Amino acid sequence: MVFRVGQVNSGHGPLALLLYFAEIITLLVVETNRYYHDHLDRLDEGPSPQPDVTEAEMLVFLAITIQMGHCIRDKLTDYCSRAYNFHTTFYGNAMKRDRFFHILRFLHFTDNRNEPDMRDENFYRLWKVRNVFDILNQKFSKFCKPSEHLAVDEVIVKYKGRVIFRQCIPKKHKRFGIKIFKLCDETGYTNDMTVYVGKDRQPTAQHLTATHTTVSELTKNIQGRGHKLYMDNYFSSPDLFNDLATKQIYCCGTVRPNRKGMPQDLGPKRVNVQRGDLQVRTRGDLTTILWRDKHVVRILTSVHDAPAEGNFCDNNEEVIKPQIVADYNRHVGYIRGDRMTNS
Repeated sequence: MVFRVGQVNSGHGPLALLLYFAEIITLLVVETNRYYHDHLDRLDEGPSPQPDVTEAEMLVFLAITIQMGHCIRDKLTDYCSRAYNFHTTFYGNAMKRDRFFHILRFLHFTDNRNEPDMRDENFYRLWKVRNVFDILNQKFSKFCKPSEHLAVDEVIVKYKGRVIFRQCIPKKHKRFGIKIFKLCDETGYTNDMTVYVGKDRQPTAQHLTATHTTVSELTKNIQGRGHKLYMDNYFSSPDLFNDLATKQIYCCGTVRPNRKGMPQDLGPKRVNVQRGDLQVRTRGDLTTILWRDKHVVRILTSVHDAPAEGNFCDNNEEVIKPQIVADYNRHVGYIRGDRMTNS
């Protein structure tokens, strides 16, 4: 099977906008105008109606919003201030202040009349922006063929507001925010993503773990193609790897020794290995290795053949890295969006 890496040049701004965001811009315009007219219908009398927002205005509004992130001010009104220490001609020339605040006030992503019942078992906490994520994921998979090697990981988008599903991940540079699970290929391109909104009220199957369900959902569009998927020990488990292998997705990742189905003799209480030692266990198509350099590393794989056991050091007593470890280190770092959101 031949794998092709899709190339979307980030320098082609208009092309990327047309391919990925045209449908989203239309959605924003329709729902923003709808929400404004619903607001007018609730008023007995009030100021003269504003003209409907156009797609061109929405593009300018989004451009201004992005630019504001590069020029931090204390208040929104400071961006249009004519005070000597604040005055920037870009904002006033791009859009009038009152028009910007009008769009900001009524900005909407879905019809409020479609609000689901919060008591429903399938209630989705991000239902107001779900359409945007669905459109983006459709475009991601439509316009780029993923490479043979892929990676799954979590990223944190910094957020200081109050939401019940805000997360803290101590190992991240920006520890507090909204967690997003992403599937990326070797170019760093996002093929799929999903937002963590708290513990599922009704998992897709009672016998599956939350991470198993998440990875299965992210990989639903790449089944049957022979892709190789890399992940860290947050996701890895023998059950997950066996399940994905039936869908022709082969996996490699560090793994926690207490995962169900892991070899008991490679557990944390039974390890007595020297630097450079490599121990191997196989079961069916799965291979588990335990290797020690400075620390003990356990890797589970359905991608590689089982290596030979023994102590592997060169003539200078330097540890020789197994090919499984080298491949894992090379491919697991595809989630470059993690660095972008933390910058």
